[in-house]
Amino acid sequence: MTGMQRREFLGLGALAAAGALVGTRIAFAGASARQPRFVLIILRGALDGLAAVPPYADPDYAGLRREVALRAPGEPGGALALNGFFGLHPALGFLQQCYTARELIVLHAVASPYRERSHFDGQDVLENGSVAAHALPSGWLNRALTQLPGALPRETGVALGQNVPLVMRGPAAVTSWSPTRLSALDEETLARLTDLYATDPLLSLRLADALAADALVAAEDTATGQMQAAAQPPRGVQAYNARYAQVVQAAAGFLRQENGPRVAVFDTSGWDTHANEGGAQGQLAGRLGALDQALATLKQGLGAAWSDTAVLLVTEFGRTAAVNGTRGTDHGTGAAAFLLGGAVAGGRVIADWPGLATHALYQGRDLAPTLDLRSVCKGILAEHLAVPERALEDGVFPDSRAAKPLRGLLRA
Repeated sequence: MTGMQRREFLGLGALAAAGALVGTRIAFAGASARQPRFVLIILRGALDGLAAVPPYADPDYAGLRREVALRAPGEPGGALALNGFFGLHPALGFLQQCYTARELIVLHAVASPYRERSHFDGQDVLENGSVAAHALPSGWLNRALTQLPGALPRETGVALGQNVPLVMRGPAAVTSWSPTRLSALDEETLARLTDLYATDPLLSLRLADALAADALVAAEDTATGQMQAAAQPPRGVQAYNARYAQVVQAAAGFLRQENGPRVAVFDTSGWDTHANEGGAQGQLAGRLGALDQALATLKQGLGAAWSDTAVLLVTEFGRTAAVNGTRGTDHGTGAAAFLLGGAVAGGRVIADWPGLATHALYQGRDLAPTLDLRSVCKGILAEHLAVPERALEDGVFPDSRAAKPLRGLLRA
């Protein structure tokens, strides 16, 4: 596990924790010219899938959702059009563009094997890849990195944020980067440190790596700042966007490098909407708008690399089908997930829809899950990153033979 932020690295003296950008190029089986990238985004707090992807044509939807129900596309405050049954929350304009461009698959009534309602345990199952909380000390994505074919860089994956999440911990070497909280060091100090470490091969390499990472992210900051100055989003979206901007810019910078990591992970929080959730406008709408803008920034930052990229957005569980007494929703089960990117065979919704009638709800209160999230992850790992199916069942997702890989998610 390695860290990439220059000022953290230097200011704290964590020399052994510095990360690396350089390495040999990944050569995936059967794809000598392709450089597939994968981004996993964890939406912590349990995203309300019935709000993000409203089933407005379900006859029981409006009655359960009452004042926060979204109307059909074309009506005031209505959802964005998808397939005539499902829509997208009106704050998700970029995702709708991806859907129209056949670069987005919406997955609904999806869940991990977890069936309780603890955020901590639900996130642990989501990340460790087993059927139980705290069953494994490593994450499924890290274990998958050990199965990638071909020559690999020193660190194949990168975790972006204040902490390396469980899903990226394990036997595979990964790097990390987080926004600094320390002031920048002046050039004279950097020069002195460079001289000091020059005689030590390890420390000089780590210092060079950290400086390269800092320069990379600084360049991303400048480019994104120019873009935002040209077209400012609405003020509410700007406020939430500040939580994502630097991490998204860093992710694009790392993944765009020819010899850099090919897998990135970051998470976002604030999706626990117990009260005053809102409908087309309000608390959740602001968060969705910020996420949508961040995804648009990620696409722009990746440039040509977007065509080989798949981005998966997941959450630990869904929320209750009915609105509660404080105009919010409580912890539920079935959720929604999103798979987008230039490598995605999109323009469709995948859902074995159970319906929202009382008899169809899980435990009489939640959207019933009909799709195993492990099947989605397996399909991506197998088709996009060429992880052998045997490894998916034996090591990446143990005890998961019943969750067959979902095929056809990626472009041929």
